Amino acid sequence: MGLEVQRDGQHAFVGRNDRGAEVRLGRAGAEGAFSPAELLQIAAAGCSAVTAEELITRRVGEDSKFRVTVTADRREGASELDAVHVAFDVDVSTLAADQREALAGAVDRAIERLCTVSRTLKKGIPVTEEFPGA
Repeated sequence: MGLEVQRDGQHAFVGRNDRGAEVRLGRAGAEGAFSPAELLQIAAAGCSAVTAEELITRRVGEDSKFRVTVTADRREGASELDAVHVAFDVDVSTLAADQREALAGAVDRAIERLCTVSRTLKKGIPVTEEFPGA
């Protein structure tokens, strides 16, 4: 199956993978659902979190909790995002200033090198569609 999105009602969709995970999609503001643009932002934040997790937990502690927030710039009425901003919220108070700086640099380098979503967004790639009979 891979990945799929199936219509589940008016303006309501469910995205699925072959491991059984599901996510509800809908128009912006739809109750209990992510808009596609929100999912794009979540993907960027999630990729950054997954990429940085080991670096952070190795230095801050295996049980450390952290949060990654994401925002986007979008011009009024535009059907595209102009920028995505990912921010880490990590308690680094136990680290010395030089250790915090080193960790921030390591996280930046890892994301630049390994985060598929951020790398793809920065690169910009073709997206194709197919429709029956076309």
